[in-house]
Amino acid sequence: MSAPNDVEKRPPLAYLNEEFLKRADARPLRILSEYLEPLAHFRKERISDTIVFFGSARIREEGPLSRYYHDARKLAGMVTEWSHALPSSAERFVICSGGGPGIMEAANRGATEAGGKTIGLNIGLPFEQFPNPWITPELNFEFHYFFMRKYWFAYLAKALVVFPGGFGTMDELFEILTLVQTLKLKKKIAIVLYGSEFWRETINFDALVRHGTISAGDLELFEFADTPEVAFRMLTNKLQASSKLPAPEAPEIASSAKPTSTHTGSK
Repeated sequence: MSAPNDVEKRPPLAYLNEEFLKRADARPLRILSEYLEPLAHFRKERISDTIVFFGSARIREEGPLSRYYHDARKLAGMVTEWSHALPSSAERFVICSGGGPGIMEAANRGATEAGGKTIGLNIGLPFEQFPNPWITPELNFEFHYFFMRKYWFAYLAKALVVFPGGFGTMDELFEILTLVQTLKLKKKIAIVLYGSEFWRETINFDALVRHGTISAGDLELFEFADTPEVAFRMLTNKLQASSKLPAPEAPEIASSAKPTSTHTGSK
């Protein structure tokens, strides 16, 4: 009987052992990977900071709430055009979304049509959540852990635009509001709630003040907007003040603009 081959006797290297990497013992490695992989891509693509768009995955290009889709697409394009005119060697104020359909798709689409890079922070869910085709391939990420995805939403964001949405949108909105309210975010961050009728109907902010669960000053943490032009002015004015940027000039971008390039969304 021949002696066993030396190669056959060797166990797999730990970082190549898929069985080990899937076990609870390796959870810290999986969490760290969801920090290090995006970080490496952001550095390579020279991403300095972002403007995050939140909103419902269920709002489509056609339908009862479709105007929000078109407004998100237009606003993302306006901001991208404006950011390209800034004197910087880095990629400033890159549009970032949760990577899925609906408002997320609209934001990535508007940025891509304006010729910009755009980020998708996707997460595996039982339904709804699949990467949209408008994300820059090198900036298309898939997360398992919600908290690591939230970290990347908050860490690079200089502004937040929140369109009508459900539980997920509310969760992300109040996460950022809490961080700002408690001064856990040292930087200035502009927060725009898009669609004042929706937000005033679904959340009674004045009642929270009246009952003493938030301060009256907390209502100054965000502003309402109902048109892309108003939201654009709010965002650029805040960013100009906090980052010492040149005065903004709103570009002309039609909501029916044709895409300048096609992205597969593959990574």
